[in-house]
Amino acid sequence: MNLYNLDSNFHILVTGGAGFIGSNLCDALLENGNQVTCLDNFATGKRENIAPFMEHPKFNLIEGDIRNLADCQKACNGVDYILHQAALGSVPRSINDPITSNDVNVSGFLNMLVATRDAKVKRFVYAASSSTYGDSTNMPKVEDVIGKPLSPYAITKYVNELYADVFSKTYGMETIGLRYFNVFGRRQDPNGAYAAVIPKFVMQLMQHQSPVINGDGSFSRDFTYIDNVVQMNMRAMIGNKPEAVNTVYNVAYGERTDLKELVGLLKEYLSEYDAEIKNVETVYGPERKGDVPHSLASIEKAKSLLGYAPEFDIKTGLKEAVAWYWKNLR
Repeated sequence: MNLYNLDSNFHILVTGGAGFIGSNLCDALLENGNQVTCLDNFATGKRENIAPFMEHPKFNLIEGDIRNLADCQKACNGVDYILHQAALGSVPRSINDPITSNDVNVSGFLNMLVATRDAKVKRFVYAASSSTYGDSTNMPKVEDVIGKPLSPYAITKYVNELYADVFSKTYGMETIGLRYFNVFGRRQDPNGAYAAVIPKFVMQLMQHQSPVINGDGSFSRDFTYIDNVVQMNMRAMIGNKPEAVNTVYNVAYGERTDLKELVGLLKEYLSEYDAEIKNVETVYGPERKGDVPHSLASIEKAKSLLGYAPEFDIKTGLKEAVAWYWKNLR
């Protein structure tokens, strides 16, 4: 396997490598023949996500916390590229506990930038967020037009972009931010108070429980399958146009699906395994604080500067995700 011409000799650090996105990146990189170091404190990452890699000769786990500069420095030692995924996600979590979200997402991010600079790593690719668009009503979302943040989480992710920009200008570092739009797919955790909507709905439907939609179901998202995100991370590492570096990109498919439609698709695909699921009723609850009503990305910049070509639309991605959940979590 050759990932978008990524050289298999590179040593790559994936922070948050035991998480949903991070473990998928580790998987792809190991398959490509790369040396992979995973830094994780298992606050939200799961050991079972990286269990298949633990005996791999090119995989190295460092149990550590990005809030500890020494852990970041240890992880960056001898690394060619960094895919920084470690963060405390979730808008509701940040509203309930803004201090911890800030400690991890801002102070931890700054530690990683400093360690990256000192280790003279080639490029720092980091997980940004579509939440940065805040109250902007522009559709589709283009990278250089944002609004005011609507949650502490959104503030932390925007501050990351500002820090990365300053470090690239001040220290000559190469950074690329990837604004993820509602990523879903294999290994995404369906449990817990802050579970993402797709795995949560899948688990509820598999148990014949009514999925609860916040609001009237008209809110829409640019749902993005994990394999598109993996592709974008690889392209961000090797993109060699000068104008492609020290900037941010939307990572999405470029289409939006409302929540009512999403539940309909999940029922359709899950009922292929269990016919009773199509009869499960949907429940509607109050809107969540900090939620953006609609989200749709322009992916033109990623296409033109990095050659991004997402292969999975919402339907193809959901079929893959549903098959994985049915096999692994029933």
